[in-house]
Amino acid sequence: MTKFYLSLFLLFFTCTLFHQTAEAQIDTSGGKGITYVEIYYSLTNTPGTFAGKSNLSLELGKQWSVFSIGFDVGKTTLDRVQGGDTSVYFEIRPNLNIFQQGRFTNTLTIGGGYVLNAKNNFLSELTSGIEYTANDHLHVNVNFGQFYYSGRYTAQTATFFGTSISYYFVPYTSRSSILKPK
Repeated sequence: MTKFYLSLFLLFFTCTLFHQTAEAQIDTSGGKGITYVEIYYSLTNTPGTFAGKSNLSLELGKQWSVFSIGFDVGKTTLDRVQGGDTSVYFEIRPNLNIFQQGRFTNTLTIGGGYVLNAKNNFLSELTSGIEYTANDHLHVNVNFGQFYYSGRYTAQTATFFGTSISYYFVPYTSRSSILKPK
């Protein structure tokens, strides 16, 4: 049953990606938002091997000025999982650009999601980062934060340090959140 839901989500994610890619080629002035795709890698402070501490995800989202929201699918560990895979998750991640100076932006991300087949299946996230605008299409983010996993009877947390690379399908020019004197 889980494979069915995973397949359904991946089909939806793929269709959305192609739809957004085609739509993103139009002019986004006027508040339509700019579509982006992001690959994210992080290491947690949990015990285990390097692969066991590694997290990997793919996010598809839209950016409106200083706010963005992304839909994320990923793995909580890259270690081989015995039995049913309990490492695949889905998450919604709103992000706010708090402060911007030149090409650097301080970001704040919250997230909520679901970990498939895990006893601590509810996932929430709080992340802060520094994003660098390499060019109008490519942004690099270094961040740290905490994952919270909770279930019916148990819960756990894991802090992490990560990095991501975002690609904007149309040029995204950063707009300063600092008002300039006249």
